[in-house]
Amino acid sequence: MAGPMRNTKIVEAVTQSGTTTRQGLLDRAFAFAFKGLVYAQIWEDPVVDMEALQIQPDSRIITIASGGCNVLSYLVANPAQIIAVDLNTAHVALGRLKIAAALHLPDHAHFHRFFAEADSRQNIRDYQRFIRPHLDETSRRYWEGRDIAGRRRIGGFSSGVYKRGLLGGFIGTAHLLARLYKIDLKRMLGAQSLDEQRAIFEQHLAPVFDKKFVRWLTDQPPALFGLGIPRAQFDALAGDEKMADVLRKRLEKLACDFEIRENYFAWQAFGRGYGKGPDKPLPPYLQAQHYDAVHARVDRVSFEHANFVERLQAIEDSSLDRYILLDAQDWMNDQQLTTLWTEITRTARPGARVLFRTAAEPSLLPGRIPDDLLARWDYRAEESLGFTARDRSSIYGGVHLYVLK
Repeated sequence: MAGPMRNTKIVEAVTQSGTTTRQGLLDRAFAFAFKGLVYAQIWEDPVVDMEALQIQPDSRIITIASGGCNVLSYLVANPAQIIAVDLNTAHVALGRLKIAAALHLPDHAHFHRFFAEADSRQNIRDYQRFIRPHLDETSRRYWEGRDIAGRRRIGGFSSGVYKRGLLGGFIGTAHLLARLYKIDLKRMLGAQSLDEQRAIFEQHLAPVFDKKFVRWLTDQPPALFGLGIPRAQFDALAGDEKMADVLRKRLEKLACDFEIRENYFAWQAFGRGYGKGPDKPLPPYLQAQHYDAVHARVDRVSFEHANFVERLQAIEDSSLDRYILLDAQDWMNDQQLTTLWTEITRTARPGARVLFRTAAEPSLLPGRIPDDLLARWDYRAEESLGFTARDRSSIYGGVHLYVLK
């Protein structure tokens, strides 16, 4: 779990070119950026996930951890086990912090203040009293260490943790850039209807993407590292379009397709945190009506520092039935995809479900893995289109569901 080993694993995961090529250098730069906290909040919609996965009481789930929000939210569906793996040790530490908090904070009010508000000095006192004694040494050392700016990492929960991390910094930079063009992105949070949301988007937000500097900036792959987008995914996302036009479409969906009062992803993008007050939207694991279920079931979750494929290789045949890959396959070459799906197929029970997202719209599997391997799986194309449309995070081109025949 040491830094150099962690960085090496991430380099191996994202590098598809020689390190002396421009593409290879970009991959290594992304790996360097990705080695710290990236996502304080995951950007895949857990409500869509649970609809697609149809989690049952005997479901054994393996997923990429990311910010851990969805991992804990899946507990609402009452699965038997969740194995959450991640190459990023900061994400593992965040997940383990959430487990300890769910188990040992006194009640939902404390849990809500710690993760939904995340801006109170009382959270640091609660960490010391209730959480710290139950953290493993590696996670405790992470949270009590300092980030690149010299700040204690646990201090983020007293000053707005969702403003930290690579994504938090990216959103903050977007707000700064908007202010330079005399635009207040928080204006969107006051909209009272979808019509008002669209009016704000078309009048204030859309024109920014026509600015020469913005069009130039968004065509530079490092500019999107803050979204967790490596060079290979950047190419898939852009396709034949200018990146500014792609980002405008994704922001339009986020701003215009879902009621602000129901979309916590929009609050993160436009407000840099969850909204204050009992009526503001939250991920399932933070909602008061789910607290008892999360508290009672969180011991079914494990967060592990591991490569997804290597973790699968240590699992027995026909023993898992739900797989969540996030957008990790966008980073992979054909050989890596084949190895992944060989292990998924080996470990999958009949009827197993695999859910993943892609930067571009279509599924990336046809023509990339062997036909006989892909033929073992049923692609739910029509359902996938519906999941894509309903995903409130709005940043992905496609949400895809495969079911083992």
